[in-house]
Amino acid sequence: MAGRIAARLQELGITLPDAPKPVANYVPFVITGNLVFISGQVSAIGGDKYLGKVGSEVDINHAISAARACALAILGQLNAALEGDLDRVTRCVKLGGFVNCSADFDQQPAVINGASDLMVDVFGEVGAHARFAVGAPNLPFNFSVEIDAVFEFS
Repeated sequence: MAGRIAARLQELGITLPDAPKPVANYVPFVITGNLVFISGQVSAIGGDKYLGKVGSEVDINHAISAARACALAILGQLNAALEGDLDRVTRCVKLGGFVNCSADFDQQPAVINGASDLMVDVFGEVGAHARFAVGAPNLPFNFSVEIDAVFEFS
């Protein structure tokens, strides 16, 4: 990977993970037209897993780190989809964030900012996106956060 975004990642001290393999019957991304749809990525990078229900088992700082881990996995998938050329990204269109949380937890937007902030840090204004951030009673394998994404590319 070379180019402007690769230089930005290096400046931020970020090494992209390899694109995670699917754990069920789905593909990690779909390209249609000039859009890449990234399947939901959970809060795991390498051997580090962010597990637990936010608000009752883990705190908001854990959850924000979990969202950032999801964003790194998204970027790994995006890098694979675009064959190592993240400079082709013209827009981060949308992130969809799910937070595994207790019924009384209401800070889902702050949690998903862990991913949103990374997109803006990496792509600048092109990283600004539409988004949702919702609570869920459970997520697969007890992950704290799951996020999917849509990107436009040229």
